[in-house]
Amino acid sequence: MKKTGILLISLLAFVSLKSQTTNWEIDKAHTSVEFSIDHMVISEVTGKFTDFAGTIASDNEDFTNANIEFSIEVKSINTENSDRDDHLRGADFFDADKYPQITFLSTSFTKKSGNVYSLSGNLTMHGVTKLVTLDAKYGGTVVDPWGNTKAGFKLTGKLDRKDYGLTWNNALETGGLVVGEEVTITARVELLKMK
Repeated sequence: MKKTGILLISLLAFVSLKSQTTNWEIDKAHTSVEFSIDHMVISEVTGKFTDFAGTIASDNEDFTNANIEFSIEVKSINTENSDRDDHLRGADFFDADKYPQITFLSTSFTKKSGNVYSLSGNLTMHGVTKLVTLDAKYGGTVVDPWGNTKAGFKLTGKLDRKDYGLTWNNALETGGLVVGEEVTITARVELLKMK
């Protein structure tokens, strides 16, 4: 009976240890959030957001079923053109004074195969919330030279800006539009394990 009690306590301790939540936060110095969109049909304009934050809480070493929260400060948009950036921050597009943040709250994070995952969640932008799904590639987990545990992911996906009320455009004489409707998102994310 005594042995059974010891085994039960050991098993409960093991289960408790395995189910502990690990918390991570975005390492901003090694993370980028970028986008691209068609310009006048013939080319693309690229840009990025420079002010963002995020956290991940995971009960599993491989991050499956992790809870992910991410926010972006809209005014940090940067397309390397100040006039265009001011236009994007204004009422024709993001209306950053009224809608200062883009937020993402995950609903699922599942492994498809190997290091390839599918990330779904609610993206709120310009006052509109839509469910989006992104592809995620897990780069691995390492300990850096300073003893910090880091993990890396690359996220990619597409969304239609009109779904979020970002409808401004001008027509070209040839029949096309100045600004495309489909936005490609690429985020290279490095995570820092919290101690």
